[in-house]
Amino acid sequence: MCGICGKLSIDGGPVDEGLLRNMSSVLSHRGPDNEGVYLSHKGDLSIGLGHRRLSIIDLSEAGRQPMSNENKTVWMVFNGEIYNFQPLREELESKGHRFSSQTDCEVVIHLYEEEGIEGVKRLIGMFAFAIWDEESQVLFLCRDRLGIKPLVYYRDKGAFVFASEIKAILRDSDARKEIDWDALDLYLTFNYIPAPYTIFRHIKKIRPGHILVFQKGEIREEKYWDIRHSNEEREFEKDFCDQKNELFNVLEDAVRMRMIADVPVGAFLSGGIDSSIVVGLMARNTSRPVKTYSIGYKDMPMFDETEYAREVAAMNNTEHYEFKLGPEDIIDSIPGVLDSFDEPFADSSAVPTFVVSRETGNDVKVALSGDGGDELFAGYRMYTGEQWYSMYDLIPLVIRGGVIEPFFRKIPDSRDKKILENIRRVKKFLRGAKGTFEERFFAWNEIFARELRGSIFSKPHGLDHGLGKRRLTERLNKINDDKINRMLYADVKESLPGDMLKKVDAMSMLNSLEVRVPFLDHRVCEMAFTISGDRKIRKGRGKYILIETFKDILPRSLYNRPKWGFEMPISKWLKSDLRYLIDEYLSRRVIVKQGIFNYDVVKKIIDSLVQNRSDTSWQIWNLIVFQVWYFHYMEG
Repeated sequence: MCGICGKLSIDGGPVDEGLLRNMSSVLSHRGPDNEGVYLSHKGDLSIGLGHRRLSIIDLSEAGRQPMSNENKTVWMVFNGEIYNFQPLREELESKGHRFSSQTDCEVVIHLYEEEGIEGVKRLIGMFAFAIWDEESQVLFLCRDRLGIKPLVYYRDKGAFVFASEIKAILRDSDARKEIDWDALDLYLTFNYIPAPYTIFRHIKKIRPGHILVFQKGEIREEKYWDIRHSNEEREFEKDFCDQKNELFNVLEDAVRMRMIADVPVGAFLSGGIDSSIVVGLMARNTSRPVKTYSIGYKDMPMFDETEYAREVAAMNNTEHYEFKLGPEDIIDSIPGVLDSFDEPFADSSAVPTFVVSRETGNDVKVALSGDGGDELFAGYRMYTGEQWYSMYDLIPLVIRGGVIEPFFRKIPDSRDKKILENIRRVKKFLRGAKGTFEERFFAWNEIFARELRGSIFSKPHGLDHGLGKRRLTERLNKINDDKINRMLYADVKESLPGDMLKKVDAMSMLNSLEVRVPFLDHRVCEMAFTISGDRKIRKGRGKYILIETFKDILPRSLYNRPKWGFEMPISKWLKSDLRYLIDEYLSRRVIVKQGIFNYDVVKKIIDSLVQNRSDTSWQIWNLIVFQVWYFHYMEG
């Protein structure tokens, strides 16, 4: 895994090598092993490419980037892994291409020579790369199908700048730092900022499955991949056993491919279904014990899953490492994690993800994870909630609106205790259990409700508070399928790259650890959407076909265990050890002086948590994360 950056100047001025090296230095955590720069200046056009390398395949100097073809007409910087590079290399060699390294990056260069940028459709892997074609004077930026690897860019009249992270672009003093208020509203809505938005108005994310072309001062973005399936295509759905066999084979092949490396490979093992399946398949495909890594919490059984992870490790005879953390271990990591974000990102599980990445990265350079299984096979409560809604809707409206909902609104809820957490979940279900299918889905995803977002800003800023809802509605209606698969499609396109994958990439790369995600092999993804929703959820049980497919390599205790999630007790800590963050960033003095938020609204949110009326910890954490970012990037 690596960090990439570059600048293309079209106003006649040369690209400064010092700037490129400065941009690259910001990405050193992504590639601590070495760095490289390429510069070219012809006429009014100047190009510079920068690279930081984390050596995984071909550790020799031959793998150094930026890399070119034989006659130096095609240059490339690459971040990621191509898992089918060996058969592609053999094919290209048979057509006369000659290689000087054993890297997957060089395969992409020769594939471009052979097939043009359309060759990206043949790649199996995770990647974000830039190709500069000297002869045609075209720059191509490409991001993998699911958005596992990040890529952002900045455009003004005289230059085009790109990088793996926003903070590298900001090293260019010409880059304007202006808040995109619609992006901020999206952040309050979802806890993350979806592509193509970033928190900065002039910096954009390349969308997953897209190619950006910059030529003659013009930009165009082209989609090269999407999930295409519908109920009509599933009219004669495959036999259940045939689907299980196909699923087993395609996921096992995805795991096998991701075990290829010239450095030690391990696996995250949370004790959940998805990571346990990945570990089981790894054990089937190696003669040596798999190294597995788990974290748990001391004296916090609600948040500790290490017992299940141990069962999986024992079943597969892994070399298992378990890290038991006290509150101080997580709390001590929070400032560093918050300071690392170059745009607001409020998924609090980023903190434990950072810790497990740090501990794992001390031992191996590559780890496999189970990310993506929930979004493909309906692992979240929200999906079963849609099924429960069909039964809840049978209750007369007068009872729902006059008895059930008012009753639960009066009861306190909290993530601190199991019974109060269950009440919180019921409240969330009831909040969305009304209106249309699209309205329910949005309500279950929303962090700050529209009315609250309308009142929390001190100034209107011309905000479009309906933007987030329209985005999800468009996703839900993009494919003609059953409701479960429509929800899954929306999450694969929105929350998966915007939240889950951003979190894992950022926190693992902060520790120079490469995380590979076999569930998000695009072949697994495409196969998953040939399976009907009623085979993914059955009798209120999510991941039905996934568990049935892999039950022989899973401990029985995992079959029916409820999903908990990789969380930390943020509610409890904001009322105790982390209360200083509220006092420091959300005080009246700070909020009024800053002038973005309405303090009276912020105070009501804080009081609801502190007085144990309602668990508003996610909203408070959202605001704290924004404030830390703001004072670092806008006032720092």
